[in-house]
Parts: sequence; structure tokens; C-alpha cells
Amino acid sequence: MKKFFKIVLGLLMVAVFAWVVFYLYNQSKKSPVVFQTESPKVTDIVKKTVATGSVVPRQEIEIKPQESGIITEIYVEPGDKLKKGDLIAKIQIIPEMVQVNNAESQLEKAQIRFKNAELEFNRKKELYKSGVIAESVYLEEQMAYDNAKVDLQAADNNLQLIKEGVTKKMGAHTNTIIKATIEGMVLDVPVEVGNSVIKSNTFNDGTTVAILADMGEMIFEGKVDETEVGKIKEGMDLVLSIGAIENEKFDAKLEYISPKGVEENGAIQFEIKADVNLKEGQFIRAGYSANADIVLDKRDRVLAINEKLLQFSNDTAFIEVEVADQIFEKKFIETGLSDGIQIEVKQGLTKDDKIKVPQS
Repeated sequence: MKKFFKIVLGLLMVAVFAWVVFYLYNQSKKSPVVFQTESPKVTDIVKKTVATGSVVPRQEIEIKPQESGIITEIYVEPGDKLKKGDLIAKIQIIPEMVQVNNAESQLEKAQIRFKNAELEFNRKKELYKSGVIAESVYLEEQMAYDNAKVDLQAADNNLQLIKEGVTKKMGAHTNTIIKATIEGMVLDVPVEVGNSVIKSNTFNDGTTVAILADMGEMIFEGKVDETEVGKIKEGMDLVLSIGAIENEKFDAKLEYISPKGVEENGAIQFEIKADVNLKEGQFIRAGYSANADIVLDKRDRVLAINEKLLQFSNDTAFIEVEVADQIFEKKFIETGLSDGIQIEVKQGLTKDDKIKVPQS
């Protein structure tokens, strides 16, 4: 029995030894590692940051009535192009009864004073013709008559203004007609016929009858994070990408950076504005969302490599250049601008060099 176990143990030891020899032999037969290489290329490198926002008209105004009342007619609709002075709407004034009553009382008093002044003037006129009174007395009475006549006209006009918003002498000049104050496009008409509107006053902004804007001059309004705002300055070029307009870019120039940031979702954001350069015939609708690529720095036609080829030793960048087949030599280089993918190489490399791609 003991002899049997010795034989089995011997066979096991021989099997293990044979497997080790076989494993080492297979390991020695594995093919060597072949490193991939890449060559530098001449390209443009643009370092940029992205701001999100929207494209809006530079000049957008709200048209409000000069008198309170009810809309009786609307002459425009969104999309119409207007010139300064074009009609927008007409309102009917609904006067306050207290004002109407006071105006009517003033008119009646003015009529009474005018009648008395007219009688006295005619009497003094006959006496002056007869030579009974002096000319100075007659002229004084004539002045009183003229003043009473003016007061009567003023009281009558005041009542007309309160009731109708216009007098006969004013002609086409009336507060009941709402007109365009600038040349532009109607963006919105937030009222309808029959709506009550209120004029602007100390306690109320007034009712907006229409919104007008010059669509020929657009600006980009966006926000930049506090980590990026220090890298930009007025006059920088922007490239706008508008989601609603595919395959088209718009040039813009940064013209405003807010001096004060606003906290949004836990981050400080700074407002920026940029003048959008529209080509002839181009039209952008107000409120389109857009992304602006702000060019922080740029290098044209420079030698560059992929950043994944860089290796570092004590904060010094180097690469491994192939000097023979699969034989590489460490080479220190001077780098420049990077866009996050490509990086500029200022010194230490030629276009014909082959660079080792480090394995992850």
C-alpha cells in the first residue's frame, strides 16, 4: 500500500514539473509588444470657452397708451413691419364721472361769465361810440370780453378731452390713436379688441399694447462662469451656434462684460453681450437660444501633436521618438497653446518625427 502511494506521488510531481516547463516555454514564445506611433501635423489651434444664452434685438420697446380706455381697433399683428408713426391701435376713452361732472360745471360757469362779459362789452361799445366813456375804459372791457371768450373755449375743450380724448382744434393729433414710436417689426400684440388698457402713471407701468423691435440689429446675451470671466475681454471674437438654425455659424464681437456677478444654482455667473454680425438677407427670430464659442487664444498653422502622446517627468513634458525600428529615445520638448486635444510644439520636434503612443 505504501508503495502504491509513493508511485502516485511520484507521478504527480512529474506532471507538475512537466506543466511548469510547458508554461515557461509558451511564455518565451509570446510575440514582443509593438508600439504604435504618430507623426506631428501642421494645424490651427483655437482655445475657447463656451457661453450659453439667447439672441435678442438690441432695441426692443413696449408701446403703451397715453390715455386709459378700451381697445376699439387693432391695425397690426405680429410679424408686421412698421415705420415710425404707423397706426397700431385705437382706444375709446371711458371718462370718470367725477371729472366729467366737474368739467361740465366749469363749462356752464364759463358760459355765464361770457354772456355777462358780452353784454357789458356791447353796452360799453355803444357808449364809446357816443363819446360818453373814454377809450381806455372801452379797451379794458374788450379785454375782459376776450378773456371770457378764451375761458369758454378752454372749458369746452377740457370737456371734450375728458370725454373723447381729442378736441376739434387738435385735428389728427389725438391720444386715442396709438402709433409706432420706432421703425421695426411687431413681435407681439398682447391685447385684443375690447380689452381695457391703462396709461402709464406714478403707480402703474401701464398696459403694453404692442412690442416693437429692430430685427436688423441683434445681440447675443449670455452668461459666463466666474472661472472663465477673467480670461475674456471686450473686443474678442465669438462664433454663435443657434440650435434652431442648423449648419450655420454667426460671427459676433464681445462688447460688454458685467462688472457684477449673479448667483445661479450655486455658481456665480457674469452677463455678457455681443454684437451679432448679420449678413445681407439673414434673419434671426428674437429669443433663439444659442451657444457662443469665445476665442481666448489662437495659433494658425503651427506644429502640433495629440496631448495623449505627452509624458511627464518632474513637471517637464517629454515624448519618446523612434530612432530605429521599435527603438525609442526620450526627447524633451517645449509646448505652447492647447485646445484640450491638440497641443502646440514650439521646440524639440520636427514634422518627420515618429512619436511613441504610450500604452494605458
